[in-house]
Amino acid sequence: MSTAISEPLTFECETGNYHTFCPISCVAWLYQKIEDSFFLVVGTKTCGYFLQNALGVMIFAEPRYAMAELEEGDISAQLNDYKELKRLCLQIKQDRNPSVIVWIGTCTTEIIKMDLEGMAPRLESEIGIPIVVARANGLDYAFTQGEDTVLAAMAHRCPTKQLPASNDDDQVNRHSLLQTIFKLGPNKPASSSKRATVDHPPLVLFGSLPSSVATQLSLELKKQGITVSGWLPAQRYTDLPVLNEGVYVCGVNPFLSRTATTLMRRRKCKLIGAPFPIGADGTRAWVEKICSVLGVVPQGLEEREGLIWKGLEEYLALVRGKSVFFMGDNLLEVSLARFLIRCGMIVYEIGIPYMDRRFQAAELALLERTCHEMDVPIPRIVEKPDNYHQVQRIRELQPDLAITGMAHANPLEARGISTKWSVEFTFAQIHGFTNSRDILELVTRPLRRNQSLQGLGWTSLVKSNL
Repeated sequence: MSTAISEPLTFECETGNYHTFCPISCVAWLYQKIEDSFFLVVGTKTCGYFLQNALGVMIFAEPRYAMAELEEGDISAQLNDYKELKRLCLQIKQDRNPSVIVWIGTCTTEIIKMDLEGMAPRLESEIGIPIVVARANGLDYAFTQGEDTVLAAMAHRCPTKQLPASNDDDQVNRHSLLQTIFKLGPNKPASSSKRATVDHPPLVLFGSLPSSVATQLSLELKKQGITVSGWLPAQRYTDLPVLNEGVYVCGVNPFLSRTATTLMRRRKCKLIGAPFPIGADGTRAWVEKICSVLGVVPQGLEEREGLIWKGLEEYLALVRGKSVFFMGDNLLEVSLARFLIRCGMIVYEIGIPYMDRRFQAAELALLERTCHEMDVPIPRIVEKPDNYHQVQRIRELQPDLAITGMAHANPLEARGISTKWSVEFTFAQIHGFTNSRDILELVTRPLRRNQSLQGLGWTSLVKSNL
């Protein structure tokens, strides 16, 4: 075993297809995050059926997205695309009056070479609403990269300098709320658990998270004296952060490599290459890396992480010594595998549709260090895995759990392999110290179900023998 542990990370690449959702599914969480936005997906009826099935459960929430369906006349260039999109956008303005309209281009707009980027500026000037174009189509490797495309396009719309304060009542109220959250009141004594704010360059975090989770991460940095200047995306499009050469940026999700590249090359920001704040160990490493870059000595993180692990002991007892196999789906695989190894699990293989080794360099280094500290072999990392070969390996290894896409869950269950849908980790709150419990809740659910079924089987066997 010592020989296996001493080996470095190894990467393999197979020639399988990308068994993953369409990236237009990013609309599901982005329209909820950016409260004053409207998403218009330009595609065929197939795209509409997908959105209707994937997001239909949210129909009662009056979702701020719609489908611009391409008919035969559009595809054969018999209709004027500009006039049709203008008609739809004017209707959206009248009905919803959003602060921004995001056009999501699909595979069909790529095939027929629809010039969305050319039409958007002209239409934007006519209707008076910003239009952001993002090509979140099936040519991407994973469905989570739809968010990456949208954020990269939105980064171009961020201001380069701070605008003067507005008299808008909503802005005043939001400013007061932020002051309440991040600053001490004038008559309150300073708490011993909070440090004085450090004078450091502006820090912007990028990645779409629920507002409560984003606040948690901001407060974790605030405890170290670091103030978050803004988020991309912001909760409102009108509150996009300032991005220029003096700004440091740090990502919270592994699938945002295109956004990171845009921020560095186009906006000249300085990227902090940190592990991702997924799990207690990842969150601590994320905070420590930001502190080191900004010249802050972190305090109390070891105790903070220790308290989290103590609270997870009930779950850890279920997963210790259990094995898991990642088939690859949402690009969160490396971060989840690293956390589960820290929890005491054995990871046989990390399948991943696409690996940007530069953007995930810190995460891969943390994975390697975690394996050494836990004294377990480093798992294989397989890019673009061939599912047929993976199923053969699963049959041989017989893992206790396979984390896979929805298409392969039932066939594996029929072969006696417990599974968990990887898409559930995409929609769950898995970032930050306190949400480590949510990850283990998802992972242990099939394991706990198996224990219950075994108990029932044992009981029925006893009854039959009586």
